[in-house]
Amino acid sequence: MVAGRQVHPAVSFDVNPSSRQVLENLTAEGHLLRLIQAGARIHQAGCNGCIGMGQAPATGRNSLRTVPRNFPGRSGAREDSVYLCSPETATASALFGRITDPRDLAKEMDYPRTRDPEEPILNPEMLLAPMHGDGDEDGDEGKGDGDGDSERIELLKGPNIHSLPELEPLPDTLEGPVLLKVGDDVSTDEILPAGTRVLPYRSNIPAISRFTFEAIDDTYWERAREFRSDGHLVVGGRNYGQGSSREHAALAPRYLGVKAVLARSFARIHQQNLANFGILPLVFQEEEDYDRIEEGDTLRLDGIREALEEGAEEVRVQNLTREEDYLLSHPLSPRQREMILAGSVLNLFRDRKDD
Repeated sequence: MVAGRQVHPAVSFDVNPSSRQVLENLTAEGHLLRLIQAGARIHQAGCNGCIGMGQAPATGRNSLRTVPRNFPGRSGAREDSVYLCSPETATASALFGRITDPRDLAKEMDYPRTRDPEEPILNPEMLLAPMHGDGDEDGDEGKGDGDGDSERIELLKGPNIHSLPELEPLPDTLEGPVLLKVGDDVSTDEILPAGTRVLPYRSNIPAISRFTFEAIDDTYWERAREFRSDGHLVVGGRNYGQGSSREHAALAPRYLGVKAVLARSFARIHQQNLANFGILPLVFQEEEDYDRIEEGDTLRLDGIREALEEGAEEVRVQNLTREEDYLLSHPLSPRQREMILAGSVLNLFRDRKDD
């Protein structure tokens, strides 16, 4: 669509290749040259603008994006105005300098038909196989296939890279205050935001946890620190954890002591991530029970470990503050139950290895 044309001078036309493989094929097919000649700014392969790492929109201006998310502030600017659209719409708008129906180009060009390369470039040279050995027959360091290589490798960590925190197994009783109650459709961006201010701490869980639920309640982190050891709970509405499959939206709350989330329903991928890091997802059997719990109430789950071990699908939660109880179910598969019991999926694999 842009071949032989120039984008409008008032438009920033940004292209983010999704992977190095895509970038190599764009180059080999000659598409990259056409994009550059049309005025495109080519960025390195990765998420980039989709998660607010660069390409923040100008203040007071619209931004058209072909990425899958446009939650408020996700682009890196709180006052953003991001519209999701097709690549054809984005390209036509870049050429005209205003939001444009790509069918308006019908008088100038035929509909652009695309085709996959006949022999796509598949470059495995930068992929390293997992190490699990004492060294191969040639003695190449770091490319072994026995049992000792990985233990000999020294991990070089800067001051902002921390090991994952230890996550304890599920106890038989959970008790703690509800430190936060949220509504429907809370996204993983609201649980833990993206962007240049936050993502540099992806390998530093204590630091990144400071941003947990910041968009909803900027006092949460300070309050949660007091209950990090003893634990606390979060209550959510429908579709809790929608949006990006961001594991840090489960790992950071877990680090701060969240033991369970009680919700009307969960987004599927976030539910899996909660199980991955040992947070128990529970669903209200009576939706009105959500309304009966208030922030600050103390909840208690007796015999929860035994219940999961025996395959029970429903549990009773006591509200010690209001002297009432609620029936909840869990949507966990047998494997997810194992993760919760072990404290995390990493603990589960480590326990199996030790056995």
